[in-house]
Amino acid sequence: MSYFLNLAFALVIFLIISPISASIFIYLSIVIGHPIIFKQKRSGLNGRKFDLYKFRTMTILKKKNEIKRILKSTVFLRISRLDELPQLINIIKGDLNFIGPRPLLPEYDKLYTKEQKKRLSIKPGITGWAQVNGDNNISWKKKFQLDLWYVKNRTILLDLKIIFLTFLFFVKIGLKKNNNKLITKKFNGKN
Repeated sequence: MSYFLNLAFALVIFLIISPISASIFIYLSIVIGHPIIFKQKRSGLNGRKFDLYKFRTMTILKKKNEIKRILKSTVFLRISRLDELPQLINIIKGDLNFIGPRPLLPEYDKLYTKEQKKRLSIKPGITGWAQVNGDNNISWKKKFQLDLWYVKNRTILLDLKIIFLTFLFFVKIGLKKNNNKLITKKFNGKN
């Protein structure tokens, strides 16, 4: 999808879901306090760094076991992916598309093989081929294979299929059939 199509959809969805976002904002301000929005540097198109926005679901304190940082009162936001609603701002700013490889941490850029670096040749997305084919439940190697397949084979029809499969993901959450991992192991160049 073109930037203008992504922008138009993002603005419409932003307006439609603003009551949900406002409710989440109020909820988080009560249960966890500030900051409510979490921002983290990610690598975008051609490795350009940008701040990715999410609703904060973890404690600010660093712990060795990342899963223990997730607050019980916010688990549902991570499972449902509602914590990612602020990424519509990233689309409006031009950092993200709706569809594309998920933007990863900049520290991973130096660990990619020559082939894996090709995932940076297109703008990252909120959802993508790897997400609808396993997301956190598949290995890094498989994620990169799926991302690279998407880079080489992307079409409007494939994007529409990914949108449909993403919708099905949310239906499964509603039916409580989702067992997606909440945290992924860090990429080390070998895993």
